[in-house]
Amino acid sequence: MAERATNPQIGQEALDHKLNWLMSLRFLFALMLAGSTLTYQLAHRLNFTATSVVLLYGVSGVILFLSAIYAIVSPMVQRHQRLFAYAQICLDALCIDLIIYVTGGSTSVFTFLYLLVVVYSSVFVFKRGTLCVAGLCSALFTALLILEFNGTLNPFGPGGGGSGTLTGLQLVQKCAIMVVACFSVALLSGYLSDQERRSKAELVAMEAHLLRVQNLAQIGEMAAGLAHEIKNPLASLSGAIQILKSELSADRDNMRLMQIVLRETDRLGSLVNNFLTFARPSAGRTQAVDLTQALAEIITLFEKDSSVGQRIKIDFNALAEAPRIDIDPLQLHQVIWNLLLNSAEAIVQQGHISVTVQKMKNERILVEVADNGCGMDETTLDTIFNPFYTTKPNGTGLGLSIVYRILETYDCHVDVQSKPGVGSRFCLYFKPSQPPQ
Repeated sequence: MAERATNPQIGQEALDHKLNWLMSLRFLFALMLAGSTLTYQLAHRLNFTATSVVLLYGVSGVILFLSAIYAIVSPMVQRHQRLFAYAQICLDALCIDLIIYVTGGSTSVFTFLYLLVVVYSSVFVFKRGTLCVAGLCSALFTALLILEFNGTLNPFGPGGGGSGTLTGLQLVQKCAIMVVACFSVALLSGYLSDQERRSKAELVAMEAHLLRVQNLAQIGEMAAGLAHEIKNPLASLSGAIQILKSELSADRDNMRLMQIVLRETDRLGSLVNNFLTFARPSAGRTQAVDLTQALAEIITLFEKDSSVGQRIKIDFNALAEAPRIDIDPLQLHQVIWNLLLNSAEAIVQQGHISVTVQKMKNERILVEVADNGCGMDETTLDTIFNPFYTTKPNGTGLGLSIVYRILETYDCHVDVQSKPGVGSRFCLYFKPSQPPQ
């Protein structure tokens, strides 16, 4: 399976949708808070001028005002939605701190709202960001309790005890409980959110892979038939030219023309063979291959190629334990050579290519070919494995297509990442060789 990383456009649209939901839920929460305050006021027959009532209405108004500001600003910060989400999360934590202060401080029943902030933050930020949010909520709650313990703040609302009612032991207990709760929820929700993101990315990649396979299968059938139709008359043409070459007089012009015809015939023959390899790649003679040794030999040969010369430095980083994979050595050579050649052609002057072998957690063997060449834009990344697509003046557009088809035969996953002006990275994930039973 060959795809690049998750499409950033899809991720941006999903983030926009989630932010819209968050703003809507925040607006409803503010209305519910205002309604609850009104119910509490009527039930206890409090005046509108009561301090706790005024503060609760004030908090509700602040949240409504912020919701309106978020809705207005959101279309203007499309390129910074992740930072926009961080800002909303931090302001929500401050608003919750204010709600807890107004509703009793250490005895408030709304302390669970911190956990809600931690949970929903995992939807917008990664696990590390969720842990930072947990730290922020813990710090805000701890600061509020310390100020209450010192008598600096006198919480309002039912249960608001004021100065001296919070003992040192209670302070430590409540802070410890909040810290443990926030970080436990952050670890769990962050883990689940990361798993969900990875699952979605794999699903998108699989859908794109299936679509590509369907397209390539149709093209392959047509290509195979066309290649066979071309190959037979081409062989006859080449044989006829060889006979004519031996029978005609050794005229310089005739010989020159014959050489041109034979050279171009060989070139067409090579193109047809590549066409057939792309159309119907065979599994070849599969055997357990020492990956480190095979890559070292390929790199040594490639360094002597005329396309490399002295302008490109190739770094090879292998595992201490030489992994083995099941593949045809000739096809492995073809795959790695094509990727190295593609990287070398992307480097205009001086540059370097790195080949790295790693063992992944899922037991797959990663072979990474990275360069610091010209890189590729989004449009090129979407089409690099399509047959006959090339950005090179003398390219046929079959090199990476053949790489794709060969690797597909061995159930190899390919990930491509690139950035214009920075370089490209091809990651091949091979299945390790199975030990004999």
